[in-house]
Amino acid sequence: MVQDLHIVHYPAEVLRAKAEPIAEVTDEVRQVATRMIELMREAEGIGLAAPQVGLAWRLFVADVPPDPDAPRHPLTGTAGPIVCINPELTFPPRAGTEAMDEGCLSLPSLTGEVLRPPTVRMRALDAKGEAYEIEAGGLLARCIQHETDHLDGVLILDKFTMRSRLKNRSAIRDLERGR
Repeated sequence: MVQDLHIVHYPAEVLRAKAEPIAEVTDEVRQVATRMIELMREAEGIGLAAPQVGLAWRLFVADVPPDPDAPRHPLTGTAGPIVCINPELTFPPRAGTEAMDEGCLSLPSLTGEVLRPPTVRMRALDAKGEAYEIEAGGLLARCIQHETDHLDGVLILDKFTMRSRLKNRSAIRDLERGR
């Protein structure tokens, strides 16, 4: 099963489903996470959520290149991928939003501007089933929010600014028609 996983594209129904929490971190969950990291790297992405491989699980992986001027990865002390199981996000009060172009491995022909808070705090389980918490900013914060949106059936095209919606309207129609 794990080796059969592949990235699904919009309008696949699983991309619109609310993912179910993972009750127990098993070997199967770890194998899926490992395969997702492989698929993400093959596609040259920085994040991949379980619904993007056809599984309605609350799981995503991320591997955001470290900023050379920033401290090492906030979880591991080194650069490298993270596994996020059953993530819960909170945002600082009055955080505001920042605009940035985003793309998505399940919407390969689309990019557009999305407004998101610049920082996020996440609680999740790792691949060992151990709880952890991080506060992230920059590209990692954006990636965490983007992938968590997938777990709630939300896609970047739902969050595009009006200008980006207009820019992408024919590409979205083509995807919906299976072109």
